[in-house]
Amino acid sequence: MKNFSKQKHRCFIFNYSYTFRVYKSGSEGPVLLLLHGGGHSALSWAVFTAAIISRVQCRIVALDLRSHGETKVKNPEDLSAETMAKDVGNVVEAMYGDLPPPIMLIGHSMGGAIAVHTASSNLVPSLLGLCMIDVVEGTAMDALNSMQNFLRGRPKTFKSLENAIEWSVKSGQIRNLESARVSMVGQVKQCEGITSPEGSKSIVEGIIEEEEEDEEGSESISKRKKEDDMETKKDHPYTWRIELAKTEKYWDGWFRGLSNLFLSCPIPKLLLLAGVDRLDKDLTIGQMQGKFQMQVLPQCGHAVHEDAPDKVAEAVATFLIRHRFAEPIGGFQCVFPGC
Repeated sequence: MKNFSKQKHRCFIFNYSYTFRVYKSGSEGPVLLLLHGGGHSALSWAVFTAAIISRVQCRIVALDLRSHGETKVKNPEDLSAETMAKDVGNVVEAMYGDLPPPIMLIGHSMGGAIAVHTASSNLVPSLLGLCMIDVVEGTAMDALNSMQNFLRGRPKTFKSLENAIEWSVKSGQIRNLESARVSMVGQVKQCEGITSPEGSKSIVEGIIEEEEEDEEGSESISKRKKEDDMETKKDHPYTWRIELAKTEKYWDGWFRGLSNLFLSCPIPKLLLLAGVDRLDKDLTIGQMQGKFQMQVLPQCGHAVHEDAPDKVAEAVATFLIRHRFAEPIGGFQCVFPGC
């Protein structure tokens, strides 16, 4: 996408142990700080970015969260909500110093949870709005029990980047081919060493079984292992950038108590969902009390902003204009009730 072209890329380093990849677009208006979901990257916002900046005057800052995309940190295994929220605050401080512009946090799934934690901890002093995309505490907590099964059902490796893109669309993970072509670049990487956990396991088991062999036998096993590694890398050169299954101990902390945290943030709030059935009790009550605005975008998968970037852009643009946070451009007019 031209709006996420290489000349728009920026890295901000807080110290010698932290480098966060940031993508920027736009030069005027409030900053929309975009936080992606687990396993994705800032590139998942590329098509949405093109859609939103054609509707309202705003700036885009999309961040690769720690352990995702091209961000590099000293302790990448720490994916606690507290740590990632502090990361967001640090990025804002590194970019804008003590006088940040008006900022709206927008997050999808895990990124939505981190946006709420960031807002509730007052880590962005100039925060003017908050948007969660398809993340609700109740349904998220219910889904955690089956998440490992879902992750085990995904391919471990891909024969090519095109193969990964094709899988993402056919599996329904991303239903928009245009977005998938950009987004999957940030989700997979070229393999290093052994690429398949299953292949690695079988090799380890083989070594254990053969550990009583003599020195010549051990050398033969080592040679076969290297040959298998090279063959695997040759046939399946792409794998996931992050092993989400290893982040399980942080899942509960991302989502538990999220609804009340969201409702307690004293700023205008927007919730975008793929289906109304995702609302939990606390959010249902809060929505009836008018504590936030909600828009349901049917016929979308979980990656709402990728499946229907234009509809999400219209919802966000309408929210910004309704609250007078941004000015419309290109003749854009609010399209949802209540504008």
